[in-house]
Amino acid sequence: MAKNYFNRYVWLIDTINRHGHISRKELSDLWEDSPLNETGEELYERTFHNHREAILDTFGIEIKCDRSLGYYIANSDDLEGDGIRQWLLESLSMNNLLNESSDMRDRILFEKIPSSQKWLPVIVNAMRDKMTVEVTYQSFWKDEPSTFILHPYCLKLFKQRWYVLGRGDGYDDPWIYALDERMKNVIPHKKALKLPAKFNAAEFFGKYFGVILDDRKPTPVKIKVVSDQVRYIDSLPLHDTQKLIEETPEYGIFEYYLVPTYDFRQELLSHGPDVEVLEPKELRDEIKADIALMYKNYGL
Repeated sequence: MAKNYFNRYVWLIDTINRHGHISRKELSDLWEDSPLNETGEELYERTFHNHREAILDTFGIEIKCDRSLGYYIANSDDLEGDGIRQWLLESLSMNNLLNESSDMRDRILFEKIPSSQKWLPVIVNAMRDKMTVEVTYQSFWKDEPSTFILHPYCLKLFKQRWYVLGRGDGYDDPWIYALDERMKNVIPHKKALKLPAKFNAAEFFGKYFGVILDDRKPTPVKIKVVSDQVRYIDSLPLHDTQKLIEETPEYGIFEYYLVPTYDFRQELLSHGPDVEVLEPKELRDEIKADIALMYKNYGL
């Protein structure tokens, strides 16, 4: 049921946003005809207002009513300025659209995100209700899964996988858990969520490239990019701190301020000879060691 409600929230947001203004009757009529409406029931007034409250709590999106025009997204400007939230809603809306247009599935291609739709609603609802979840999880490095109570702090999408940052009961520090085949089960738990005071998800992950946590402090990183890739990297920054500090006809130099974790190193290596690490020396040496090992693996 939680998953159905979650899809309803996304459907309501997307429908109201696309229409600009819409009456509750029009919404109810559209909902009755939607393939997402498995029972074919109308959108009752009490249900609609309960969904409005849940949408505000879950997504921070406020749906208000103009008596002459109908319901609308009151804080749409805030939504457009929040890149992560906008991307999340667009992705979930696309998922709903595909469910509504099953005959078009072979003509709309998108990246598969393992198991995300199965566990996302449960975790989002727990975060909204300030409650914990009981998780059964098996890392790639363990033979057996373990079950524990998790205080979910936030969710993050990275490289086609959703992750939840949370603290297990009895532990002092949070850890990252993937919502893929490693996550065996997630169910709501009655224990209240304990979120650190003034926790800010964007600030927490601001010093990292991806989802690997590291105790080291951020450091300036400079990379040299060949000319024909400068525009590509400039248009899709590797990190929020990215700055193009020098450009010539032959190359561009980008600067970052982050912790050079393993996943950031892998990202740099994925660009092959188009990217060269200039600073810091420690990262440059690690990249050189990786390249030497690759060279050896290929018998060169």
